Amino acid sequence: MPLIVPTALSLESKASYLRTLPSIRERCSRVFELAKQGTLEYFDYHPDKEIDVTDFCLGIIKASFELFRFIANSSANRRITPWRIKAEFSTTQIPPHGRWRHFDLGRNRVEPLLSKWTDVTPKEASKRLIDLFVVSVLLDAGAGKDWAYHEKDSGGKYSRSEGLAICSIHMFEDGLFSGVSDQSFRVDAAGLSKITVDAVAQHMQVSDSNPLVGLEGRTSLLRNLSDALRASPELFGNDGRPGNMLGKSFPNAEKSSTHSFVDYLERESKTEGSTQLVPLAALWHVLIDGLNPIWPASRTKLAGVSLGDVWPCTALKAQSELDVEGEDLIPFHKLTQWMTYSLVEAITHTMKWKFVGMEDMTGLPEYRNGGLLLDLGVLTLKPNVLPIDAKSGLPKASSSDPAIVEWRALTVIMLDRIADSIRTKLQLSPEQLNLAQVLESATWKGGREIAKQKRPETGGPPLELESDGTVF
Repeated sequence: MPLIVPTALSLESKASYLRTLPSIRERCSRVFELAKQGTLEYFDYHPDKEIDVTDFCLGIIKASFELFRFIANSSANRRITPWRIKAEFSTTQIPPHGRWRHFDLGRNRVEPLLSKWTDVTPKEASKRLIDLFVVSVLLDAGAGKDWAYHEKDSGGKYSRSEGLAICSIHMFEDGLFSGVSDQSFRVDAAGLSKITVDAVAQHMQVSDSNPLVGLEGRTSLLRNLSDALRASPELFGNDGRPGNMLGKSFPNAEKSSTHSFVDYLERESKTEGSTQLVPLAALWHVLIDGLNPIWPASRTKLAGVSLGDVWPCTALKAQSELDVEGEDLIPFHKLTQWMTYSLVEAITHTMKWKFVGMEDMTGLPEYRNGGLLLDLGVLTLKPNVLPIDAKSGLPKASSSDPAIVEWRALTVIMLDRIADSIRTKLQLSPEQLNLAQVLESATWKGGREIAKQKRPETGGPPLELESDGTVF
């Protein structure tokens, strides 16, 4: 049953609603309806091309994850049994979309870290992983096509999201984010408050010949994270540590004498048999509310509330029959969702907890998933609606441009449609092939693959994106 949201909400209630997961699909669906009517300002929608995207993605999935099994053909009349090869597809091989994949490009890096932490409890190891994943995701906005990270111990050169991830894990190991001198493997408010643009630039190897898009924006996010962690001790503890959202274990005497310990996710969960069930809404609350102060002050506000990754859509405003404040706003919360996907995997792996409600998560509206739709023609940019970059010859826009808002909204809905189409072709249910697996094995990877084919010199997206380091 479709979600019905009355427009008669107070501005405060509407602000709260726009920070929920269900609001993303509901508002993006409004834009998709305009696309079907052909009344968007910047993009045209070509439904006949959707099958091309499905087939392209299926090719990528099968090339990466199809198993081949030798089958014996027995025959009583033959002394030697001939064999044939049968292709099989197993979704259990497909990992979820998350930061973990980027850390492990070229070689494993996360498991070796975990293996170093055998002297601590599983909960402390999980908290360390949460610390790492939170800062790494916040550093993950688009790096630009000219930046790369050179890993000294392996000699590898890594660009874009993987380069940022690998760089961040070394920053973490070096103790850049820790305010405790003898504890490198942690992130806390004290450590983050000391971070400077120069320190980030040095660790990320930024130079005139190796420029990084949004360097100041990334640094600002980390310093703002320090303030956010301090502002919510009930979620992140008195030391302002992201991993404290998981919960602390104290002796009974200490626990009974103080309420300063943090056990938010544990308190919100329940046990079913031997499994700890955690509502995704609890983790979402920690991230969307607890980390709200990190977003730039220039972001959209409603009723005095900074909404984060929420933007006005001029097409919605033009089509609305009611001049109601906030009805033209489209929430995406891309970095928060990216962090959620990543933390769910980290916590599940280390604590063996199970998160309930993952179906509320959406596909990520960023340039790889969205680029797939443009490069394969499901979406086309209308003529002369964006300026052309003189160097690349591609249309260009900032992340706040109304054209990018349309593009991102359409991407959210199209990712659902592509996932459904892939499952139909493979005769799989959403439980057998979930959206996080589709993002990992098909659309994100597909967006990168088609970009390499279309623009082999850069492998960049089909639009030049002017990022401030906090969105893409």
